[in-house]
Amino acid sequence: MAIIGSDILYAQKLLETSGVVAVPTETVYGLAANAYDEAAVLKVFYIKQRPSFDPLIVHAGSLEQIQKFVKKFPQKALKLAYRFWPGPLTLVLEKKTIIPDVVTSGLCSVAVRVPQHALTLQLLRRLDFPLAAPSANPFGYISPTTPQHVQQQLGMQIPYILAGGPCTVGIESTIVGFEGEQPIVYRLGGVCLEDIERAVGPVQVFHQGGSRPQAPGMLANHYAPKKPLMVGELPVLLDQHATQRVGILVFQQPCLDIALDRQVILAPTGNLNEAAQNLFAALRTLDTLPIDTMLASFVPNTGMGRAINDRLKKAATHQVDYR
Repeated sequence: MAIIGSDILYAQKLLETSGVVAVPTETVYGLAANAYDEAAVLKVFYIKQRPSFDPLIVHAGSLEQIQKFVKKFPQKALKLAYRFWPGPLTLVLEKKTIIPDVVTSGLCSVAVRVPQHALTLQLLRRLDFPLAAPSANPFGYISPTTPQHVQQQLGMQIPYILAGGPCTVGIESTIVGFEGEQPIVYRLGGVCLEDIERAVGPVQVFHQGGSRPQAPGMLANHYAPKKPLMVGELPVLLDQHATQRVGILVFQQPCLDIALDRQVILAPTGNLNEAAQNLFAALRTLDTLPIDTMLASFVPNTGMGRAINDRLKKAATHQVDYR
């Protein structure tokens, strides 16, 4: 099994010798390798069983470090970087050739961010290279938000998990690309759409999925538990699955028709940020219960709720449109 610890120097040594290390961020735990080292990056794809057509996010310790491997920042990209970095925002920018094509799945652009986690920022600022780091889980499964989640899934395949506690945001970063100066949101995430628009004005939201994503996290099916997940109106879903053993995911209030030990409440306070922080752990909890099917309803589709609903939609075996 992987060693779990907080030894930055040991993590640094592994990464400098083409190793792969799980690292904490404010969003989810990442599976990190030297982004300049093609052989190391290929290990990440192999460990995750991630398809080669799905690009990775590159993490660095500062805007200045990122400027070393991207060609330019559009004006609005700089505004977003100054406003939200370090933080759960990823920008898709034209890359320099120092970033291998394997990282970007052959695209001429690279997804970049500065994470807001003290331990990983210290590590990044000690390294002479950025880190390519998708979520530290088998491809398509629920993203990990604690060191234990990583250990349960990948502990036999990696040497070290840099432990930084539970993730404080709990949902992957928002991804923004650009057509000229026009921002396009490719993935909803830890920075709310409303906050992005307050910083740079109206943005487009890209809804189309497909087998050739333009940025990480854009595949139509992702973040999925092993058990079937149905998303829609809970009373309707409960009627449809009356003959099955079901577990349910609810936003704020418990469901009186289901035993409490077969339901998980995301946010008793009704706070959407709390719900986001708890989402992936809640899905994991339900996935371990002795049930046949998981049922969930969408949360209010505003603020962080947009990203939660996006994850539920992508994780679902079947869902009703919430827009």
